[in-house]
Amino acid sequence: MPDYVWGRNPVLETLRSPRRVRRLLLAEGLREAPALRAIVEEAQRRSIPIETLPRTRLDQLSNGAVHQGCIAVVESRRYVSLDEILACAAERREDPFLLILDALQDVTNLGSLLRTAEAAGVHGVVIPEHRAAEITPAVVKTSAGATEHLLIARETNLTRCIEFLKQQNVWVIGLDATAQKRYTEVDLTGPLALVVGSEAKGLRRLVREHCDLLVSIPMRGRIESLNAAVAGSIVLYEALRQQERRRQVSS
Repeated sequence: MPDYVWGRNPVLETLRSPRRVRRLLLAEGLREAPALRAIVEEAQRRSIPIETLPRTRLDQLSNGAVHQGCIAVVESRRYVSLDEILACAAERREDPFLLILDALQDVTNLGSLLRTAEAAGVHGVVIPEHRAAEITPAVVKTSAGATEHLLIARETNLTRCIEFLKQQNVWVIGLDATAQKRYTEVDLTGPLALVVGSEAKGLRRLVREHCDLLVSIPMRGRIESLNAAVAGSIVLYEALRQQERRRQVSS
């Protein structure tokens, strides 16, 4: 079954990604629109058929979502293995840098975190196969198409996944509001997997227990915790900052 991707940025990023696009659907009257020029040119460059349809038909295909007049009909998403993510890091001659999401439920949080992960240079993201938000067209749109440039694995057992990574000398750090160590007090360079929990409950007990270390973000205001996507993004960029500083010192 084909999937759909909608929204100008997600469609454009999908066209630029390795994912196969079968057709590009445009709302009537928009084929020559300046805002869609890059999308049309990229589709033509890749010899992808372009169809013009009534906007109401695009509304139906997107279930009423904001599609901005364009939808890409794409092949079903292919999830990868942990070995493929580690191989990607090795090919780039970089230490593995992964993001593990423990039962995140909100598609907006998921999309935002995936966008940050791609921007921060994460080699791959791991999501649970069950009881968690999936990579839907809404997630693709929220991520601004970053999902199309990320290796994403779906695992049935996150604790087994964590143990496998630890065997590969990957340091697994969980983000937990109750942790005594602050995220700025730990070394986030080297092979690293950051684990972010769900919006309401944080990390599940077994996942928490299998992490090498837990870190927290200091809170000085009246609220008790940050949005999961914001918290994860803060630590991802601290890891990137430390990694870049380490490269500068060693060069």
